[in-house]
Amino acid sequence: MEQIIYLDTHVVVWLYTNQVKKFPQETLQLLENSQSLVSPMVLLELEYMHEIGRLQRSGNAVLETLSQSIGLRICELNHLQVISAALQQTWIRDPFDRIIVGQAAVNQSTLVTKDVLIGSHYPQAFWSLETKPTLTT
Repeated sequence: MEQIIYLDTHVVVWLYTNQVKKFPQETLQLLENSQSLVSPMVLLELEYMHEIGRLQRSGNAVLETLSQSIGLRICELNHLQVISAALQQTWIRDPFDRIIVGQAAVNQSTLVTKDVLIGSHYPQAFWSLETKPTLTT
């Protein structure tokens, strides 16, 4: 059975904009060999990025493109379960990240992220075994 992983928003943006050089080889291998999901919060964050001009296309357009190219799907976990898990992530103040981590935490799933704060607090955060996560820009 294929491993299910979750992607943080910056990972989605980098995949969409074909910035694969930003990914360590080990992370690329995980992405290629897993079923990738995103929290609905990623869709909302992408849309905010579009609205402020940091992303040319809408969140729906980005996710639709990645759905067709890599099979990316939006996770359909029960919202109350996700919020309950997010409430336990008291180490983070960003509401997007808190719910994205909560989504992955429901089933203790891997979350692919380069975010150092998430990497230092969420045990299933993954960037690569060779390097520690660093702050994203």
